[in-house]
Amino acid sequence: MADPTRILVVEDEPHQRRVLGALLVRDGYEVIEAADGEQALGLIGRGVAAIITDLKMPRLDGMGLLRRVLAEHPDVQVIMLTAHGSVDSAVGACKLGAFDYISKPYDHAQLRQVVQKAVRTHELDRRGPRAQLAGQLAGTAGKALGRFGLIGDSEPLRAVLSVVEKAADTPSTVLITGESGTGKELIARALHENSSRRGEPFIKINCSAIPKTLMESELFGYEKGAFTGAVGSKPGRFELADRGTLFLDEIGEIPVEMQAKLLRVLQESEFERVGGIRTIKVDVRMVTATNRDLQKEVASGNFREDLFYRLNVVPIHLPPLRERRGDIPTLVEHFRLKFNERLKKSITAVEADALDRLTSHHWQGNIRELENVIERTILFCDGPTIHAADLPPELQMAVSPSSIDSRGAQAPGRATSLREIVRQETERVERELIVRALDETSGNVTQAARKLKISRKSLQNKMKDFGLRDEK
Repeated sequence: MADPTRILVVEDEPHQRRVLGALLVRDGYEVIEAADGEQALGLIGRGVAAIITDLKMPRLDGMGLLRRVLAEHPDVQVIMLTAHGSVDSAVGACKLGAFDYISKPYDHAQLRQVVQKAVRTHELDRRGPRAQLAGQLAGTAGKALGRFGLIGDSEPLRAVLSVVEKAADTPSTVLITGESGTGKELIARALHENSSRRGEPFIKINCSAIPKTLMESELFGYEKGAFTGAVGSKPGRFELADRGTLFLDEIGEIPVEMQAKLLRVLQESEFERVGGIRTIKVDVRMVTATNRDLQKEVASGNFREDLFYRLNVVPIHLPPLRERRGDIPTLVEHFRLKFNERLKKSITAVEADALDRLTSHHWQGNIRELENVIERTILFCDGPTIHAADLPPELQMAVSPSSIDSRGAQAPGRATSLREIVRQETERVERELIVRALDETSGNVTQAARKLKISRKSLQNKMKDFGLRDEK
């Protein structure tokens, strides 16, 4: 059984801290406690998925803690606790980047829902590029950056950046497509940071992390008494993003019944909260992303055609890493610097034999997979330089770039024997099926194993062999 998820409770009032901790333990979480923000900073490194913090505390208050967490631990989700008179401060915290807020006295059901969503988002963010973005915007690794903080100078990437440059400071909706791990959130943030809205909120919601029954209240908010557990009114993500940018990741997961309401907001810039009668007007720039083929979803009836065309005003397709191999050396250098700093290592170089294998690998998991491989390699490398022998097993049999066909697969006849060709192709297909199953189950190893009809332990072993990290 996987270890329980760890939650950090930060509250200066001991009784409140103990009560909240007991509720979380009852829900199956592991709880660590801190009396203020300063103490909390020393505990986050213990593998915390989410922080529940009071706003007003001595030494370092909730807002100060939030800013430090956003800068230093961007995958950790921060939930603010607020008394009745400080709801405005909590809303401001959400605009700054807090995951959500809970009003005191809190309802246990509401607390459970918010924490579950925060933990799920933490898992998705760890598999996604958010932490990578933080490393790019600060620290030693920034030396390798190009335009918009994005790494690389290949022709496919330059084409993407050209579109970003032209579309950033416009009100047009943008649909970012691409395989998992290609950096879609980086592009969304680049669009926001290079627009006139850069000083306003950038609000992100991962649609696959939100239960379908809660999607409407997450997007549009709700009024007191709208449903069981709605003990007070609460703004949704559209209100929080007013005058800024709303990034809807995994837009293909939006339920069909919600798509008509989303279309109305795009057309009219207005909506009502759940249970409300007052029409709320907002000025929001919409950016969405998906790894699905939305045109196929339209054809199958799973996605509204009119909504698709509303979202697809400016399409940006991110190429997979195997189509921009020229950027791999620069990315490798970036990650070398990043993990030297994080892991307290002093790897000075990546030798040509290792770089050749890295460049020729298929990279089904794209930049995310490359990052994982470099972290793993640096962690276990004993010498000052990385050689091919230091790379994980799945890269030991990599071939030269000339033996890779246009699809990223090994060209027939280039391996040393028929047996080797069959072995490599079997591993490639097996790995591709595992990555697909993990993507379809949002990284849930148990569900992915069930889908693949193998045991969870077998899947974990294969993920280890293929350099795919089990985040559980």
